[in-house]
Amino acid sequence: MSDALTAARTRVGLVASLFVLAAVGWAWTAHEMRGMDNGPWTDLGGFSWFVGVWVVMMAAMMFPSVAPTVALYSRLIRERAPAAPYAFVSGYLLTWAAAGVGAYAIGVTVSRAFGDSIMWDNHGRAIAGTTLLVAAGYELTPLKTVCLNKCRSPIGALLGSWRDGLDGAVRMGTKNGAWCVGCCWALMASLFALGVMSVPWMAFVAGLIAVEKLLPWRRVATYGVSALRLALGVLLLIAPDSLAGLTIPSRGAMTM
Repeated sequence: MSDALTAARTRVGLVASLFVLAAVGWAWTAHEMRGMDNGPWTDLGGFSWFVGVWVVMMAAMMFPSVAPTVALYSRLIRERAPAAPYAFVSGYLLTWAAAGVGAYAIGVTVSRAFGDSIMWDNHGRAIAGTTLLVAAGYELTPLKTVCLNKCRSPIGALLGSWRDGLDGAVRMGTKNGAWCVGCCWALMASLFALGVMSVPWMAFVAGLIAVEKLLPWRRVATYGVSALRLALGVLLLIAPDSLAGLTIPSRGAMTM
């Protein structure tokens, strides 16, 4: 990540624009989600609405941590295509949009297949806690290591998938987004388990993503994030009331 951070310092305007877009995304998301947090497995709403909110959420959560990679890409192309970095970002968001479609499909399928059994007062609490435990375990897998290494040291991934032109920038962005999805899908699953419509939990997960990608000490970041999610999973299973900021679903409230 040192090359990317160095590039970020030389592409201040580009990085600043991504942070501004992230700030706008946070503000818009907070407005859209006001009063919608019903805790774990909150209803996802209509398809179009969810995908639209999901894309803005991803911009808000991911742009700060992906900004060094975008700056590095911009530095590699120099001044040949000023719009290319934003095409790269568009491709990146396109991959996350596809991930959101997949998440929505899984949520709706599970809800229709299992109905009331996944309500909080039935098996919903156990499922949420188990999701966090599985997410904690994923942190220590070889696949997570490979994906995280691509995110933390992006220069090899960028050069290995290089494509010229704006269409090439979009394709490179989608590929970088795929590595990011592989790195962060468990963190996103954790967000669903804690409350996908909760802005505080969004901020918490976004912070974990930034720690993993940007903290110089990779093992400290990885094991620290894993331990934190393990603790959250255990607390969610045995003492959910002790989790500050967790909204306990109303009795009888529909999930997903």
